[in-house]
Amino acid sequence: MSQLIDVVKRSGTRSSEQFNRDKLHKSLKAACLSVRSPEGEAETAASSVCDAVLIWVSDRPEITSADVRRVAAHHLQRIHPDAAYMYKHHHSVL
Repeated sequence: MSQLIDVVKRSGTRSSEQFNRDKLHKSLKAACLSVRSPEGEAETAASSVCDAVLIWVSDRPEITSADVRRVAAHHLQRIHPDAAYMYKHHHSVL
């Protein structure tokens, strides 16, 4: 299902790439770990958000990376607000 969805990158260096659940999971988990969530909690939160994003993308043939980040942050906000803040603002925090 998710392998057929193209993600249009905002950088413009590549026109698009296929949606990658593992890549999203890794970035969500990193956001959770960055606010000192236990490993298991970070894993559970990332998996839950990835599942919600997969449902959202299921009927879309193409999305932007900004769309993915916005939808993932929305779902993470309900589960882990501190991690959602870090996920939303990862470029400005560093």
